[in-house]
Amino acid sequence: MKEAISARRVRELLGPLPAGPAHAGLSDTLTLLIGDGRIPLDVRLPSERILADALGLSRTTVTRAYATLRDSGYAHAAQGSGTFTAVPGGHERAHDRVLVPGGAGEDWIDLSCAADSAPAEVMAAYTAALSELPAYLGRHGYFPSGLPVLQEAIAARYTARGLPTEPEQIVITPGSLTAAGVVVRALARQRGHALAESPTYPNAAEMLRAAGLQLHEAPVDGHGWDTAGILDTVRQVRPDFAYLIPDFQNPTGAVMTAAQRQQLGQALRAHGTHVIVDETHHALALDGQAMPPPFAASNPDALTLGSMSKTHWGGLRVGWIRAPRPLLDALLRARMSLDLGVPVVEQLAAAHLLRQGPVSPGQLARLRTQRDALIDLVTTLLPDWRFTPPAGGLMLWCELPHRGATALAAAVAASRVVLTPGPVFSVNGGLDSYVRPPWTRPVAELRAAVERIAAAWRRLEESGPLSTVRPRRAGAVF
Repeated sequence: MKEAISARRVRELLGPLPAGPAHAGLSDTLTLLIGDGRIPLDVRLPSERILADALGLSRTTVTRAYATLRDSGYAHAAQGSGTFTAVPGGHERAHDRVLVPGGAGEDWIDLSCAADSAPAEVMAAYTAALSELPAYLGRHGYFPSGLPVLQEAIAARYTARGLPTEPEQIVITPGSLTAAGVVVRALARQRGHALAESPTYPNAAEMLRAAGLQLHEAPVDGHGWDTAGILDTVRQVRPDFAYLIPDFQNPTGAVMTAAQRQQLGQALRAHGTHVIVDETHHALALDGQAMPPPFAASNPDALTLGSMSKTHWGGLRVGWIRAPRPLLDALLRARMSLDLGVPVVEQLAAAHLLRQGPVSPGQLARLRTQRDALIDLVTTLLPDWRFTPPAGGLMLWCELPHRGATALAAAVAASRVVLTPGPVFSVNGGLDSYVRPPWTRPVAELRAAVERIAAAWRRLEESGPLSTVRPRRAGAVF
């Protein structure tokens, strides 16, 4: 069954229409709402009569606006079923590259990957791991669920956060993406449905799609989650899975409030949805702020993922699942159908690091300096770009004055900068008025990169923007 958006919800998202002909203002604003993911794709728009009544416009005005949407590729009509949202070119996303095989080249500045270089503690952890390795060499070396010493360290971290956890509830995997894949492999049914934030971590969306799941959007931006819209989708679709990043969400940097966690956690549990909670960025609170309770505190059935890649080093391929006990057998069977365990040295190094804390103070200080520098550079050199300054994580989610992120990424590549445009993070297309620059490079590289991006943006501006209409946010998001 196709999803639908109500006329009331469309009215809230539209806000006041821009000056000029009403049909043009309506079609322009709907185009941006669809393109930026605020109105999800493949949902049925209200009928022309119902939307006209809700907006206080004539039916002719809405009819002309819908016709413009169809002509521009942002909607299509299904005979007898209504008008449905779309994006030009369907679901294929231009510039769909997050990691470049072999890297971008030494003379390039690569802003496509939000991951930091390894701090000194990582080398020390590997040295300690090698000294501990002889104690394991007399055994077979297979630990499908993980080394007990690492399971204990991870369980202790959750317990310290107010989420009592036994070591047996931890399943070690080679990274959080593999952890999510294990969950889906264990619990998915044929032709199932999954709720995914939009924008979201693109590799996770591709993993869900590759598992045969139909994806439905849960809109989020730098201000937070569209809780009302998400709950509408949950009621209509009853998804099998929900993939959420509640802590410094990738790419928006938003943090889900305790009230939102409670509301969404209870609703998803009531509908029998398996909630996959990606906490990869949780420890990266750069301003020392207290974080909300873990999502699993509001939904005991949630499966929580963690990883060493963002807090320590991407080359340390260690992730994990914190699972409710009733699901452990299914998860371990799925885990062993993929491989027989993470290398022992990697697990020993991870355990050594986690016993010191979730992330080193020195690394947090460096990331804080780089974040502040990137914010200053974008504010100064690209003053018409908008963003919500994140309190942690690894990236900015910048809104451009108009569509053109994909064109900008292509243009700045000529200046040897790799920049990821918004459509890469979209579940079903759109978001071409956003880019995601991370602050994971040294300040000097960030300065050079933003200078080149600003120059490329000026050249694009001189060629003429598509549109300067910005839809108003629909009030507070809970």
